[in-house]
Amino acid sequence: MDWTFFQAFLSIDSTSGRERKAAEWLAERLPGLFPETNRPALQLQDVGDGTLNLLLTWGSPRLVFCSHIDTVPPYLPPTFTDDVVKGRGSCDAKGQVFSIITACQKLAEEGRTGFGALFLAGEETGSWGAKAFAKTDFRAEYLVVGEPTDNCMVSASKGTKSFDLRFTGEPFHSGYPQHGVSAVDLFVKFMNLLKERDFGMDPVLGETTWNVGLLKSDNPQNILSPEVTCRIYFRTTFLSDDAVSAWMADAPSRMDGRLAVSPRGGDTPARYWTVAGLPSKSASFGTDAPHLTNFMHKAICGPGSVLVAHRADEHVRIADLETAVNQYIDIYKSIL
Repeated sequence: MDWTFFQAFLSIDSTSGRERKAAEWLAERLPGLFPETNRPALQLQDVGDGTLNLLLTWGSPRLVFCSHIDTVPPYLPPTFTDDVVKGRGSCDAKGQVFSIITACQKLAEEGRTGFGALFLAGEETGSWGAKAFAKTDFRAEYLVVGEPTDNCMVSASKGTKSFDLRFTGEPFHSGYPQHGVSAVDLFVKFMNLLKERDFGMDPVLGETTWNVGLLKSDNPQNILSPEVTCRIYFRTTFLSDDAVSAWMADAPSRMDGRLAVSPRGGDTPARYWTVAGLPSKSASFGTDAPHLTNFMHKAICGPGSVLVAHRADEHVRIADLETAVNQYIDIYKSIL
């Protein structure tokens, strides 16, 4: 494996919104990595937000390997030891991109065709690269999405549902709270109601979870908050996906009309194809896979652990990258 290439790739800051430089770097270097007798066709798609999707194809692909170029902030430069690669993107998902490229090199050197590699923008901020690619005319039978799954094939994954929330209070002097309504108190009431709602234990995907982000209230300390805004992000199961949407649609009535809910979309829980002989498990994280409607059958598999993705100590074991390369080749051969 070309570790110099991987280190150079990791050294490019491709935080979401800044990944165009990494895409252009790949577009310039990738064709020369493959034998002259079996080089891929390269297509670039301008996503319309200042960055690019890349598609490499060998013949007419039945199978496409896919991952994303962008990473979460903050950027962390790479470091290499004998057995571990550290740095932003090493585990999510430049390590998967590197493993896919290496697998494609080996397949191309064997003279294989009928496969492709797709590298997308914007996965971490709403899968807008995948959504843009889904609007193209490209179609293929099989898709393998590279994500940190401990080199297990994902049998099923949770869905996502996102909502913008706005709580409206009545500002008043904080020494006389009985004469006003604090939007902060409304937010706390909503969270307590949500915690009381039992969405059930899905036999495949387990519990429904949620997280609050972009929480904001600008009131001074001596005035009751007139407004709190935030975003809530659900990880839904086969059991809860419809129930979450229904509960959120009815939430304003539970808050006496002092809550406005704006759905932001998401995707539904899904089952994925697996290959006999490779380990498999379910996953709780979101991927580009649900949005890539160009493909009939989808799989998710890749090196690294999601438990260190997005962390300051993000890393991937070299042995896991090497295993992923062999698994991607095995998946290709199981189909073609």
